[in-house]
Amino acid sequence: MVTLWWVLTLLTFLSSEASGANAGVKVKLTVKGLEYGHQIGIATLQEKLKSIKIPDMSGSETIFPFCKVSYSLTGLQILNLGLPKSQVRLVPGTGVSLSISDAFINLHGNWRVKYLRIIQDSGSFDLAVSGLTISTTINVKSDGTGRPMVSGVNCQAAVGSAKIRFHGGSSWLYNLFSKFVDQALRSTLQKQICPLVDEAIDEMNPRLKTLNVLAQVDKYAEIEYSMVESPVVSNSNIDLSLKGEFYNIGQHKEPPFSPNPFSLPPQDSNMLYIGLSAFTINSAGFVYNSAGALSLYITDDMVSTKHWSIPLTLRSRSLCQIAKQYPGLMMKLLVKTVKEPTITFEPDNVTLQVQSAVTAYAIQPNSTLSPLFVLNLNASVSAKIYVEGVKVAGTLTLNKIDMALAKSYVGPFEVKSLNNIILMVLKIMVIPKVNARLEEGFPLPAIGKMNLVNTQLQILKGYMLIGTDVQFTP
Repeated sequence: MVTLWWVLTLLTFLSSEASGANAGVKVKLTVKGLEYGHQIGIATLQEKLKSIKIPDMSGSETIFPFCKVSYSLTGLQILNLGLPKSQVRLVPGTGVSLSISDAFINLHGNWRVKYLRIIQDSGSFDLAVSGLTISTTINVKSDGTGRPMVSGVNCQAAVGSAKIRFHGGSSWLYNLFSKFVDQALRSTLQKQICPLVDEAIDEMNPRLKTLNVLAQVDKYAEIEYSMVESPVVSNSNIDLSLKGEFYNIGQHKEPPFSPNPFSLPPQDSNMLYIGLSAFTINSAGFVYNSAGALSLYITDDMVSTKHWSIPLTLRSRSLCQIAKQYPGLMMKLLVKTVKEPTITFEPDNVTLQVQSAVTAYAIQPNSTLSPLFVLNLNASVSAKIYVEGVKVAGTLTLNKIDMALAKSYVGPFEVKSLNNIILMVLKIMVIPKVNARLEEGFPLPAIGKMNLVNTQLQILKGYMLIGTDVQFTP
């Protein structure tokens, strides 16, 4: 029903307990987004109400002195049902209310009468029910698994009037049936409408279970989108504060840093706004660094066979000092982060600082590795971030590197002589591998077959802002 279900999910993004901590991700649902959910929901509810079943009706009345008339209305079917006027609104501090007015139902059926024991008459009729009103409130809570669950409360339905038009028979039949039809049908409809509305709301719950509250990113990481405080509902939008934190799969270890507070700007041209803080991205760096995923061995065959035009080789003769002790041997480099990368968001600019160590080995004829030296490497990297589908992805570009000799096993040598080799290794091997992973992206909060359209991304101080409209595939 009120496939306001996606709207309501945004109200509840999980977690039965609030930690009170600062949010890593903030979400704002605007009136435009609420109206989109309203349109989907009304269309769904209209189809649901078409399943109303009107039972056959029968009875008897004494209309003339000593003349008893038995009658029946059978085969009632809904030909048309309309909900022309409906409205959803945000109730500050509460949730969402739905009201419908001037709804109508057109039905067709058959009538039959019998009186004076032997006289029978029959025909068909059309029934127009108008002035139908429905109002309900949709409450949201967390289920036992920490996912949202909805229920309808305070549903009320009222029928304005019911007018019948007979085909065939005598005119006096109208006076017989009109009062009966009005009362009986009013009661029947009012008894069925609210249970159907509540049933439609309940049918939202299986869809809500598709919410990726804890979404797996890859074999190393998952991201959690749980609420850190209750949603703030105003007259114009719903503001949500979500955890937005990466964790190693199956091991939720907190990083040695916390999110800084931030607020979304007062924009409302899109249905939905998602603010992803630097904390969220940096928590990913902490996770991958802890998992040992930010390391890469580089060998000569990886470099020379794939990049014939680049005069680069990882052999000991590349460095005179090393060539004296290990003449002609192949070399192997281990590039590994020594600390989680740190991303910084400034208006229209994303910078990534990476502290790494490069350990060089000589490969002995028996395949054992002899350590040669260790370099401390600080790299400044520019990042381009974009939204692809319902994921955030990115690419990196190397700006500059600073190297310093941390340890040497071959005696002192000039570090500058390695600059071109290390720079080329980073550009042709390390950065492309990192970009291949970043291009896969990580998931945004989503429900079912949700698509983002008209998406725009802004880099602001401390966070990036995604403004987007939403479409759902049935």
